[in-house]
Amino acid sequence: MSSLLERLAEVRKSGEVGRLAEAIPYARWMRIAPENGTGELLTRMRFHDDLIGNTFLPAIHGGTLGAMLEMTAIFHLLWETETETVPKIVNITVDYLRSARPADVIAAAKVTKQGRRMVNVFAEAWQDDRSKPVATANAHFLVTSSDDAPPSL
Repeated sequence: MSSLLERLAEVRKSGEVGRLAEAIPYARWMRIAPENGTGELLTRMRFHDDLIGNTFLPAIHGGTLGAMLEMTAIFHLLWETETETVPKIVNITVDYLRSARPADVIAAAKVTKQGRRMVNVFAEAWQDDRSKPVATANAHFLVTSSDDAPPSL
């Protein structure tokens, strides 16, 4: 069992979903962490100056929004599903809908289809008003366990 999955088991027992980000260095650096204070699993990316892509507007860089949406989907899969492996991204399509101001970004995800090996996830990010998303994403993840791997030759 990987250390991430061991930590996930500990976090599930404690119920503190925010601790899930501690296991992922990139999430810590980006200041992306899940939270469930409202009863819904949300992911928040805390604003910091390193996120700015366009200094003239200023606006958050689109790559950081895409990374945040991917992390949102991963947190959702780790917390809300009974996956026994760390989800591996197959592809992601991000739609940038409006400029993200220099402020926190919040996102939510939902599984749109789950098979035995693949999971499709939709994620949506906004700032102040959920009805005005700044970006959305559709992502596909591989969630096979080691039992599903073909025998090695």
